[in-house]
Amino acid sequence: MAMNSLVRIKKEYREVHECNDGSGVAADLVDGNFTHWKGTIKGPEGTPYEGGTFVVDIQIPASYPFEPPKMRFDTKVWHPNISSANGAICLDILKKEWSPALTLRTALLSLQALLCSPNPDDPQDAQVAGQYKRDKNAFEQTARFWTSAYAGGRKNDDTATAVNKLVEMGFSEKAATDALAACKGDENAAVEWLMTHS
Repeated sequence: MAMNSLVRIKKEYREVHECNDGSGVAADLVDGNFTHWKGTIKGPEGTPYEGGTFVVDIQIPASYPFEPPKMRFDTKVWHPNISSANGAICLDILKKEWSPALTLRTALLSLQALLCSPNPDDPQDAQVAGQYKRDKNAFEQTARFWTSAYAGGRKNDDTATAVNKLVEMGFSEKAATDALAACKGDENAAVEWLMTHS
């Protein structure tokens, strides 16, 4: 990595840490490595992601800032522009619309804005985009469930009770949570799912 790239990355890291504007985005280095960050994004109020904290893996290439950072959600999220399977993100500024004038902080803020404004016409996850277009209420319910299950959002009593019941049946909490998420909170369907996927 060129020295001027490293100087810029260090400057951007300082700015992310010193900015206390209440934006809800932050980042830390992974093992003190300036080319590998973990970003956090607070779910925006008034969205199904409210109350959640989403972790984003950020790999900074050697040619940064002339090449965009590689970003992927570590936290599972139900969103048309984010893969529910692997966290890959469909956002133009992380691809062809990247500009050296942008920063890692503005990229995190753009991801937060993406949580507010899904674009189902340019999806990363066709299944989620299809649900968003067909039945927006079901989409929001599933997104809220995933936020409570994976991003530490508010767990409603029904979700906690369903997870506990599945754990009492002998399934791990993670398996129970994954099954309920896959079945959009339907407890009976989750039991069937666990029986066929365990």
